[in-house]
Amino acid sequence: MKKYVIFALKSLKQRGIRSWLTLIGIIIGVSLVVSLFLLGDGLGLAISSQFGISSTEIISVTAGGLNAFGPPGTLVSNPLTEKDLEEIEKTSGVKKAIKRYIRSAELEYREKRDRIFLTNIPEKENDFLYELLDLKIERGKFISGDESGKAMIGYNLFKNKNLDVGNKIKINNQSFEIAGVLKRKGSFILDGIIFISEKDLEKISEDRNINVIAIKPYSSDEIDKVKENIEKTLRKIRNVKEGKEDFQVSTPKATLSNINNILFGVKIFVVIIASISIIVGVIGITNTMTTSVLERRKDIGIMKAVGAKNSQIFLLFFVESGLFSFFGGLVGIILGVGFAHIGTISIGKFLNVEIPLKIDFLFLIFSLIGSFLIGAFAGTNPALNASKLKPIETLRE
Repeated sequence: MKKYVIFALKSLKQRGIRSWLTLIGIIIGVSLVVSLFLLGDGLGLAISSQFGISSTEIISVTAGGLNAFGPPGTLVSNPLTEKDLEEIEKTSGVKKAIKRYIRSAELEYREKRDRIFLTNIPEKENDFLYELLDLKIERGKFISGDESGKAMIGYNLFKNKNLDVGNKIKINNQSFEIAGVLKRKGSFILDGIIFISEKDLEKISEDRNINVIAIKPYSSDEIDKVKENIEKTLRKIRNVKEGKEDFQVSTPKATLSNINNILFGVKIFVVIIASISIIVGVIGITNTMTTSVLERRKDIGIMKAVGAKNSQIFLLFFVESGLFSFFGGLVGIILGVGFAHIGTISIGKFLNVEIPLKIDFLFLIFSLIGSFLIGAFAGTNPALNASKLKPIETLRE
């Protein structure tokens, strides 16, 4: 087998550029599959982090319907109310529930104006909110829900807008002092939001609709059961039937599952496109190997004349075809890893998050093996034709 490989490598060195161009289909197909699968896991983590999906013990309730735009619960036909919150707190399995407001507002600082999002700090449940969102302080301190005129800002406002502890800002023409800067969360929502007390938020916004109700169950093991109990409670008090809910109850596990399903669908689509490229590559390899057999009929005749068996001739072309595709797959893998690396950097900069690129070497090895097998399959028929040539006929030509 070592001799077959050496012979095949020598033959490949003599190939013209036209022959190597037939590998474009294999290269494109392999690079697409490799880059997508390497990006997949990191991209899923990045998307989930954008929505603050981290805790596995929190249930979120939002209003739904055809009129849902902007932040959760904005401009919906039937928003969440204090009554919804009270009934949820009484639901079996619920340990604690808080309301969250998310408002768009105008931020004014150093004669500059920007649109930002605000959220409330509950007066008596600020510690639960910080635990819920897993918030940590970068500079300054946390503020309590009863501190008026104070604000905490997300990391992006500190980094990109040069705001810091002690700075004075105006939100909807109301003055605030920055008391704390939050550590980076890797979420454009949490890293770009401003936290103020619930009373201050009520002063600068006339909207009293609740955007999200966050619920912590007594036991994380029963989170799905508690979710069902909450859905039953809300159907009853909002007078809606199952399947026609004007609200949505979600868990991080279910949200991550939806994200992964979407990514899986994208992967399937790309694999289909990649498969078409690989089929084109297989046809190209078959044509190239067929041409190679025709060009080397005299060589085959000489080898047979000095004692080469049909099986040996077959293996020579079979291995050569496999190695031909193997090198195409190798180029595709290198390009795929490069595209994945560039993709993670570009998406990370766009979302202002760090996306890990996990290189699965076992997957890359199987990709190389698959490339070899694809090429070997494409060269099977030309190799059989070569093995059946009669030395007398080829030497007469």
